[in-house]
Amino acid sequence: MKISCYYLSCLFFLLLSANDSFGQKKKNNITKPAAFNPAERPRNLSDTALLELVQKQTFRYFWEFGHPVSGMSRERSNIAYDYGDEVVTTGGTGFGIMAMIVAAERGWQPRDSVAARLLKMMKFLSKADHYHGIFPHWLNGATGKIVPFGRKDDGGDLVESSFLFQGMLAARQYFDRDNDVERDLRNRIQWIWSEAEWDWYTRGNPNQLYWHWSPNNGWAMNFELRGYNETLITYVMAASSPRYPITAQVYNKCWAQSDHFKNGKEYYGVKLPLGFEYGGPLFFAHYSFLGLDPRKLKDQYADYWEQNVNHSIINYKHCVANPGKFKGYGENSWGLTASDTYNGYNAHSPTNDFGTITPTAALSSFPYTPEQSMKALRYFYDDLGDKIWSEYGFTDAFNESQNWYAKSHLAIDQGPIIVMIENYRTGLLWKLFMKDPDVQTGLKKLGFESPALEISRKN
Repeated sequence: MKISCYYLSCLFFLLLSANDSFGQKKKNNITKPAAFNPAERPRNLSDTALLELVQKQTFRYFWEFGHPVSGMSRERSNIAYDYGDEVVTTGGTGFGIMAMIVAAERGWQPRDSVAARLLKMMKFLSKADHYHGIFPHWLNGATGKIVPFGRKDDGGDLVESSFLFQGMLAARQYFDRDNDVERDLRNRIQWIWSEAEWDWYTRGNPNQLYWHWSPNNGWAMNFELRGYNETLITYVMAASSPRYPITAQVYNKCWAQSDHFKNGKEYYGVKLPLGFEYGGPLFFAHYSFLGLDPRKLKDQYADYWEQNVNHSIINYKHCVANPGKFKGYGENSWGLTASDTYNGYNAHSPTNDFGTITPTAALSSFPYTPEQSMKALRYFYDDLGDKIWSEYGFTDAFNESQNWYAKSHLAIDQGPIIVMIENYRTGLLWKLFMKDPDVQTGLKKLGFESPALEISRKN
């Protein structure tokens, strides 16, 4: 597969940040949780009970391990890369916000406690560093100051901010009661949301949208947001802005124009409408669709339910076929996406496969592949639980060929497990996000069709 320079550049900066941390050495003062013994995990659970347990246990990453000052989600749980305990992630916080909605709905935490936690986040974000209303990838969770993600990546990150705003808009729909805390929460979300200048990141060009801008380095990163990848939600959020929206022309002339946008080929007998050879890492089917409901979602380019289901099945069939002859691969153990691995961090996919399985890949695909995902869940929990089940749910990844089992957890991997399992069970986050009036305006502007939009027209 010929991978674009854009995709390789993004991966390069991600890998460099993970393995080098750009020379930043930070003392880590994270309090260790009480000793956890995975061998004592509950056994012989029904499918429903197991799903509930996995969601609830994984939620602890965001609730108990969240930053004590800001309430935001820490980047990762381990200290392998010298991040320190102050680094919080904006995109991962967006996923965490959606996880907290699930917690309130399922009664894992009282609704008023969750609303208060989210209000603390919004108060923090209202004073945190931002760049034309767009937040950086990382912030210091105590001070709100930027923590550079790279040598030139020290400004606004449009993609991570779109993940954050996806969660915020779902929260303002859920917390709709007429009390002081929930009113304040909604008002602060509206203020932060309305101040985001999405159109600034076009550089005044109606045919382009850029990932980064920095007051120190300007447009030096020079990453145009071209599909197909995880950034579809960025275009939806940018088109939905009440004050600084992009036009449909940007979507059609930038996002849809690349050498890896349209596909149409078959892999393992399954047709893939869009994207890289074999679909790329599975987070493409997750991050944009935590809130964006792919069921019967269509535009001129694709049916996004077909896209995500087929992408997931191709990933599954690749692991079953196991052309690399890796230990453990099969019907019960599959799922390739970006994660930690035995020698660092990598964006795993069928064309970039080194034997590392990442639980979030199969578990966040529950809406698309429920039978295959349940088989994987049973194997991860029942057979490998002694090695990968933890106080925060499953650890990030494992490689049985290398006899390697991660001790780490990442916000961007834990969050989709909770949210996408909930969407499989009830569709909660899809319903909340899709009924937001601004989101509906943006989707209509970009030419999307969805049952949620038909309902809004009737009302």
